[in-house]
Amino acid sequence: MLIISGLVTGLVNGLIGIGGGTIVIPTMVFLLGVSQHQAHGTSLAIILPTSVASAFIYWRKGYLAWSLILSVALSGMVGAYIGAKMMNKFSPQHLRMLLGIVMVVAGVRLLWR
Repeated sequence: MLIISGLVTGLVNGLIGIGGGTIVIPTMVFLLGVSQHQAHGTSLAIILPTSVASAFIYWRKGYLAWSLILSVALSGMVGAYIGAKMMNKFSPQHLRMLLGIVMVVAGVRLLWR
């Protein structure tokens, strides 16, 4: 199950640029029995190597917007720090609901754009 989860996460990450939160967290929580908080933290650690592998291929093909990388990465790091601190204030049920809401809103926006 772990290998399949990793393969699917990497495939989706490389193909459409998502995977950590949308694939790994539900897999860990519902199929592997990992706690919600631990799944979120583990997912974040998984994002780095899968993103580096995907970004390398995108870079070789000329698909990186270099002008955006530094400013978005730095502000994203600040947001990630604040979000990780805030996560401890949420119950597992509220984290799961928040993740589900964000996924649904993102999906609806993608379908109606």
